[in-house]
Amino acid sequence: MSFAYFIANRITFKSKRTFSKLIVRIAIIGIMLGLGVMILTLTIVRGFKQEIREKIRGFSGDIQVIKFDLNNSFENSPFAADNDFVKKALTVNNINTITPFAMKPGIIKTRTEIEGVVLKGVDKTYNWAFFKKNLITGKVLDFTDTIQSKKQLLISQFTANRLQLKVGDKILMYFVQEPLKIRPFTITGIYSTGIEEVDKQYVVGDLSLINRLNGWKPDEIGGYEIRVNDFDDINNSANNIDNILPTKLKSYTVTENYGVIFGWLDLLDGNTKVVLILMILVAVINMISALLIMIVERTPTIGILKAMGANNWAIQKVFLYNAFYLIGLGMLFGNMFGIGVGVFQSQTHFFQLDQASYYMSFVPIQFNWIELLILNIGTLIICLLVMIGPSMLVTRIEPVRAIQFK
Repeated sequence: MSFAYFIANRITFKSKRTFSKLIVRIAIIGIMLGLGVMILTLTIVRGFKQEIREKIRGFSGDIQVIKFDLNNSFENSPFAADNDFVKKALTVNNINTITPFAMKPGIIKTRTEIEGVVLKGVDKTYNWAFFKKNLITGKVLDFTDTIQSKKQLLISQFTANRLQLKVGDKILMYFVQEPLKIRPFTITGIYSTGIEEVDKQYVVGDLSLINRLNGWKPDEIGGYEIRVNDFDDINNSANNIDNILPTKLKSYTVTENYGVIFGWLDLLDGNTKVVLILMILVAVINMISALLIMIVERTPTIGILKAMGANNWAIQKVFLYNAFYLIGLGMLFGNMFGIGVGVFQSQTHFFQLDQASYYMSFVPIQFNWIELLILNIGTLIICLLVMIGPSMLVTRIEPVRAIQFK
């Protein structure tokens, strides 16, 4: 056992000085709270971004392919379904599914209320996993009967509340065109994504109905909705899709279609960095204060060690070992606190949010263990490096005066 390690062990665990113990406990609590808050910040921000991203891409897909023209309305310009393009696209790396869709504005009318909406038409190949997860009541569209499927409608909880509708209610939807067309629908299900931009605007119905209303040819659609396996690689996937697209078509990623929301999510990364820096500063200041007080309090001991022949670096190592013990203990408690609260929240959803403001009803949590490992290692290294400066105070202590210090 080295000299510095032995002395540090005695100072840390066998000290009888009441004031030192109080300072040590405060330093440990400071590191615990700092690291715990940093862990919760990372997991909450990651969970928040993940939840909102999954809600948006779950509804609109990751990449949309539509006709390349100057049409900026909610109603798509038609083009013929291209099976060759679909086959090629499915061979592109990271592409999962491709399904046709079309959009058409309409007005829902009940006995007492009216509401403008956009009808999103899908077909039997559509992946209903997202809607089943966010379904409040009822069921998704059933395409086994092609006649009845044209009369089925899936609406949001927002629209249902505004129009006082429930599953099974019959409504009329007006499509403003020449001539005006009116179609009856039955509410089969009510969903809630929590994304106001989606819930306020969209209802879901049969693609073939939009085809007939617009007088399109049987094989014409409004666009393709593409889902990818790895969202982080969406831009490369979009570029690969562009390379095989017919000249009349254009692709748009979900980050382009919902630029405001994704831009807002990117701003959260900046807030996270500010919180991490502030919490590390709190931990560092706590440790500097504790180390300086311990050095001053043990000035006579330092004088005796110097008188016995110990050099400055050996004595510095005593206090650096001491700081390492305290930082390690604080980080252990900090991980227990941060991860413990995170696991509790992910299992119980105890802490709630206003869904109208935050797009979800609870504080989301998502752990990335590699990220947390890097956070722990970074915190440890930064704190230890910063401790070298205050530990150099021992070089200014003279043995004769230190032994007489009281």
